[in-house]
Amino acid sequence: MNKKQKAGAAKPKPQENKRTPEKAGLTLSEKKRLAELKRALAGNSKEQAKPDTAQKTITFKKMYRDGICQVADSYYTKMVEFFDINYDLLEVEDQADILEEYSKLINYFDPSIKFQLFLFNRQVSEQALAEQFDIPLQADDFDDIRDEYTHMLKHQSAKGNNGIIKSKYLIFGVESAGYREAKSKLSNIEKDVVRNLNNIGTNARGLDGKERLRILHEYFNQGTMEPFRFSFKELSESGKSVKDYIAPPGFDFRYPSRFKSGSIYGSVSYLDMIAPKFTDEMVKKLLDIDDNLTLTMHMQTIDPVEAIKMIKRALTDIQKMKIEEQKKAVRSGYDMDILPTDIVTYEKDTLELLDDLNTSNQKLIKMTFLIACYGRTKRELENLTQRVSGIIQQANCNLRCLQYLQEQGLMASAPIGCNDVGIERNLTTKSAAVLVPFCTQELFMPAPAIYYGLNALSNNMIMADRKRLRTPNGVILGTPGSGKSFSAKREILSCFLITKDDIIVCDPEGEYFPLVQALHGQVVRLATNSKDYLNPMDIQLSHKGDKEALKLKSDFLITLCDLIAGGKDGLENDEKGIIDTCIKHIYDGYFKHPKPENMPILEDLYNALLKYEPRDVAPEMQREAKQKAVRIANSLVLYVHGSQNYFNHRTNVDSHNRIMCFDIRDLGNQLKEIGMLIVQDAVWNRVSQNRERKVATRYYCDEFHLLLKEKQTAIYSVEIWKRFRKWGGIPTGLTQNVGDFLKSEEIEGILGNSDFVYLLNQNAKDQHILADKLGLSEKQLMHVTNSEPGSGLILFDNVVIPFVDKYPADTKTYAIMNTKPEESVKKEDEDS
Repeated sequence: MNKKQKAGAAKPKPQENKRTPEKAGLTLSEKKRLAELKRALAGNSKEQAKPDTAQKTITFKKMYRDGICQVADSYYTKMVEFFDINYDLLEVEDQADILEEYSKLINYFDPSIKFQLFLFNRQVSEQALAEQFDIPLQADDFDDIRDEYTHMLKHQSAKGNNGIIKSKYLIFGVESAGYREAKSKLSNIEKDVVRNLNNIGTNARGLDGKERLRILHEYFNQGTMEPFRFSFKELSESGKSVKDYIAPPGFDFRYPSRFKSGSIYGSVSYLDMIAPKFTDEMVKKLLDIDDNLTLTMHMQTIDPVEAIKMIKRALTDIQKMKIEEQKKAVRSGYDMDILPTDIVTYEKDTLELLDDLNTSNQKLIKMTFLIACYGRTKRELENLTQRVSGIIQQANCNLRCLQYLQEQGLMASAPIGCNDVGIERNLTTKSAAVLVPFCTQELFMPAPAIYYGLNALSNNMIMADRKRLRTPNGVILGTPGSGKSFSAKREILSCFLITKDDIIVCDPEGEYFPLVQALHGQVVRLATNSKDYLNPMDIQLSHKGDKEALKLKSDFLITLCDLIAGGKDGLENDEKGIIDTCIKHIYDGYFKHPKPENMPILEDLYNALLKYEPRDVAPEMQREAKQKAVRIANSLVLYVHGSQNYFNHRTNVDSHNRIMCFDIRDLGNQLKEIGMLIVQDAVWNRVSQNRERKVATRYYCDEFHLLLKEKQTAIYSVEIWKRFRKWGGIPTGLTQNVGDFLKSEEIEGILGNSDFVYLLNQNAKDQHILADKLGLSEKQLMHVTNSEPGSGLILFDNVVIPFVDKYPADTKTYAIMNTKPEESVKKEDEDS
């Protein structure tokens, strides 16, 4: 009896009816053939023992600290993370540019480099969400605010993607004799890949070994979402394998169309790309799914010479079929030009493909497109799979389950760089590039981060930390009523609750009093009838010494005198020199005995100017120099002995409060600009002081355009803007019109030195300026055109995201931040 007969005898008919549905449909010979195919795909024609542990199932040999993974004896891979861009917000021409750059990235890889695109959507653990949003209570007067703000953050988060993180990675691998050779090759490839990704407009970075293992842990443990605990130091001491830290409790591959990884169900399918052409919509729609899902594209370019030979052979076969059909036509007595439609279509497509390979910058690429779906239950898995299948069918393709190849599919979908599935389709560079992995850019930084609203495209939260910017300076721009002040107050509240930063506000309209009072801050009312005094002569001794402090103070006082006595053309250089000379001697007493009572006041500068005796000046010039000094002193009379002498007092304000607000609403037009300049100098003193304490200082200047109106104050503000960043200051200017920043090249420096721009509703004139200066597209500008209050665009370094912020109005925090008169009146009526 042969083997087939024995097999038939082993399975009599009565037994066949007892087969479970999972095993139906395959004969024993078919199963044996399938097993042979699996072994062949694995590169081994002999019988192989099945892995008996979860660790042995994971298909790599070693992970190095630098992120190089040894997948097989002579095959090594490296991994790069890259971030999304707002592809959907780009104009058609700009999208075409992205596709062209992405095509260049694909074409960069030669046949010796295999590469894998890994797009990973997974759920965040509850612990991670708690760490992101929970503000620890401190048993003080602000716990009710902390609790309400935490609740607000979680409420806003629920409007988005239900805690799904979406990440994008590129893995590439080469054959090498050993680790050193692989490291040299992969390091060079990594630099080129990062550069190509940067050319597309996305940020990218190489991952080290621990980061790669963390992602593998998240991939294999989506059911438990246990935190990843690993260090290479502990690894060497424990004697364990890295796979012990990333493997789930177990894998179950008993069923042909699904598996279990730990406690979660999964199923791996491949994309049957039957459509003649693709669009960029399919991948976007798949990535928009807020569920556990991975998209994996394995690609390898074919040698151009071999590709052309292969296409020519295919064309020859088609032409043979064509000749045979023509012979049949002649024999049957009908027109030989009437051919089957399929042959005509194949010939046309093949000729076009050959032309692309010969004349265009196109390569032929072998691609395997895998999609892995997950669910906590079989029903959840089935629902997600059906949803994915529906999207794919809309693109005229099919989702095919990897029957009996779930183990190979799971490992091929993992971010390792191996592919033993054996299902490929040949695509041109152009066709592969259309499956572009970009859709909607997100801005969600790990805690501590500030809430800035919801992404208008995805409804996901925008969480960012300006301290992580190269230049954290910022501006908030918007027409009246667009929500500028509310946006600033919301950031102030967030900073107060989650950071230790000092916060100072210059308030020209008296809008910030309720918030500052609620946070037990100090409101300093600057007005001619106020008893709160701020001395413009205050100096903060620098750790670099008295000379450095005096140099900075002289710069400010010259600007102040220029504003008062400069007139239309400003002070001349010799007049500035006179003021600088007088300042040098005013502080001698204070430097010897630095006590508050020894701090000079404006009157001391006035007296020094009157007593000025020029030195090292020709006799005929001495009289003119003294006259200039007297003229400047006379300009100060109004502010020293006259009705506007409010700033001729020593500071009596306690500046140790963490949050301070300078209310200059009642200063009057004569003193308002001077007052804003003096407040800015007081802030600088605080920044200098906090630098020694290693505390950041956030400064919010509302109606910032008042400081930009005059040349003298504008230039000083530009210098302060530059200086703040180096000394740990984070300034924010609020104004109505972007045109305020374009009055001169110097003032443009403020916008250029601000990596944070918060754009609310803009008028038509300013929109054109924004498009030019900030490089915004028409689609992006739509979000600042007739937009609702609290809606617009946030520019965070090179990230541009449309946002909406409908802050819950039934909260205590909303009440202390709101400045809408009609809502304030309504609230008062309700309280009464």
